[in-house]
Amino acid sequence: MKAMILAAGKGTRVRPITYTIPKPMIPILQKPVMEFLLELLRNHGFDQIMVNVSHLAHEIEGYFQDGQRFGVQLAYSFEGFIQDGKLVGKAIGSAGGMKKIQDFSPFFDDTFIVLCGDALIDLDLTEAVRQHREKGSIATIVMKSVPLMQVPSYGVVVTDDNGRVQSFQEKPAVEEALSTNINTGIYIFEPEIFDYIPSGQEFDIGGDLFPKLVAAGAPFYGIRMDFEWVDIGKVPDYWQAIQDVLTGKVKGVKIPGQEVKPGVFTGLNVKVNWDKVNIEGPVFIGGMAHIEDGATIIGPSAIGRNCCICNGAVVDKSVIFEYSRIGPGVRLIDKLVFGRYCVDKLGASIDMQAAALDWLITDTRQPIPAEPPLEHKAIAELLEQHAATP
Repeated sequence: MKAMILAAGKGTRVRPITYTIPKPMIPILQKPVMEFLLELLRNHGFDQIMVNVSHLAHEIEGYFQDGQRFGVQLAYSFEGFIQDGKLVGKAIGSAGGMKKIQDFSPFFDDTFIVLCGDALIDLDLTEAVRQHREKGSIATIVMKSVPLMQVPSYGVVVTDDNGRVQSFQEKPAVEEALSTNINTGIYIFEPEIFDYIPSGQEFDIGGDLFPKLVAAGAPFYGIRMDFEWVDIGKVPDYWQAIQDVLTGKVKGVKIPGQEVKPGVFTGLNVKVNWDKVNIEGPVFIGGMAHIEDGATIIGPSAIGRNCCICNGAVVDKSVIFEYSRIGPGVRLIDKLVFGRYCVDKLGASIDMQAAALDWLITDTRQPIPAEPPLEHKAIAELLEQHAATP
């Protein structure tokens, strides 16, 4: 069976991570989110998968290759051009990406599934396809019901009593919401859907294709299903996703490594004197990381591979990407550290290099920086109180 993963977006809402990592490659405890999607598709018999790529396409293609080691067949459709000898990504919309593949050679010749490449899901795809076919639908949105107060964060799908899609509301106010069923970015289509998508132009599934289907009175349905759906479309979503994985709220995602003490998992060859640090799980520490004497790590926290948490540093409910050195006395609470950036759980970020604070957080592959003569408490306050905008 055939499927498509949408992976061409720039991921602007997940910056600064997506400056160097495309959204589908964002790691959930060292494993790209797209890898979880491939496992799900394979387990339900979808083993021929197209991926549209654009922004940092080489990162996705280089990791997944032809899909052989994941038990599937993968092929890629690049959206962009070459300028001055460099690849420049230019996405053509989710529906436009589908049409580009079909125009090249009619690949989608039966019922197929389209997934956004930035969410963890445990959906029963087999059951979803069964319901889609039972309704005789040309297009189906898999919906999930959320509490009314959460509706303003999502795109809402309004259906009639038979599940036929009537309209959409984009992040409506609570008092204006006509439904609590949201669009999860999981779609099922028949090949006839391409009759509604123009060739050679930018065209979006949600913004262009779906309204066109409603206006045409096409057999277009929404099916509400109960499943786990963890969106990582924004930095706060990603921070929360890691917290949920570490606390066991996300089924099917195990903490990797070896459990060396209750709730504390490590990769290979972690350097730490356990009786000289304060580590309270759930915590994951990647391979070849160094936790210096006097450091404190409070879970849920994830420390990437080859990191160094220096003496007196505190990492509390935070996510530290690989090769990060957290300097002596630095105190991080509800933060995400990615390269030269320190981001709080609401998405506000500070560029440590631009702010001349890169001696506080730096790369472990660089020489250890000399620290300016500031007290550790003052250092901590610099990061605690920052209110820079992304």
